[in-house]
Amino acid sequence: MATSWPISLDTIHGGATLFAERIAALTGDRFKITPRAAGEIAPPLEVLNVVSQGGVPCGHTAGYYYVGKSPAVAFGTSVPFGLNAQQQNAWLYEGGGLKKLQELYARKFGVIQFPCGNTGTQMGGWFRKEINSLSDLKGLKMRIPGLGGKVMGKLGVTVQTIPGSEIFSALQTGAIDAAEWVGPYNDLAFGLFRAAKYYYYPGWQEPGPTLECMINQSAYESLPDDLKVVVQQCCEAVNNHMLAEFSARNQQALKTLIDDHQVQLRRLPDTVLSTLNAAADEVLAEMAMRDPFTKRVYDSQRLFREQIRQWHGISEVAFYQARG
Repeated sequence: MATSWPISLDTIHGGATLFAERIAALTGDRFKITPRAAGEIAPPLEVLNVVSQGGVPCGHTAGYYYVGKSPAVAFGTSVPFGLNAQQQNAWLYEGGGLKKLQELYARKFGVIQFPCGNTGTQMGGWFRKEINSLSDLKGLKMRIPGLGGKVMGKLGVTVQTIPGSEIFSALQTGAIDAAEWVGPYNDLAFGLFRAAKYYYYPGWQEPGPTLECMINQSAYESLPDDLKVVVQQCCEAVNNHMLAEFSARNQQALKTLIDDHQVQLRRLPDTVLSTLNAAADEVLAEMAMRDPFTKRVYDSQRLFREQIRQWHGISEVAFYQARG
């Protein structure tokens, strides 16, 4: 299994490891998968390519790394101001999202994919200077992949897509001025606080990012039916487990960043967030207009977001407000 993650990311690369461990346990070692760190058998942003070509039978990665191949894949991961983790799972498993994405992956890449991990809502990113207004973003060099990068580009940001393992050195040397990665637990492990002190929220660009297990279609079809079910169930188990891990670990890591490393926690200004929201609507609408299949996926998630927003407004959000 090729992955996009260094081993130091014990929760994300750990998702691939847990997937392999569960499969081995459930099959009595009849079926074994060996995850490899990013770069060992495939570059971190080329996992889909090598799986599609059959060079490696399976991979663990994020679909939005490959929006250049098909914009629709971004919806399988996360889109700006889109669905949070709970909503994303609901859309994928019960709202028709996964079925549509699997249709695309099979037809375009010869791959089948399953949700296999979620970090929960991420952070807005690390900045070497404060962001007080829209003007502070113009000309900023920022590592931010996927559609979040396209949205930032509309606000005058110079967007760069680099693997996670290169973020620290790029920030430290000034090659970039800002970067978003995951959230407190992983960001602490990467030592990003040593290169930038301003830590911004909310993670508007990735409210519920889903990672994926991608399997070459021929390799998957060669499995007996019982092992196909094992693969699917292990992916679902990892999807739930990773979200629980991040939910449990992020707050303590954030406390460490603030108390021990003097990180300055900041909320993005409302004017910046509202402008980003409007720009995100433009990016998504433009993308949907250029590709019929992307429009199908866009329309599906857009409708689902509106419906679940209404329900969560009187359930989840109302409960948070009441609990205080």
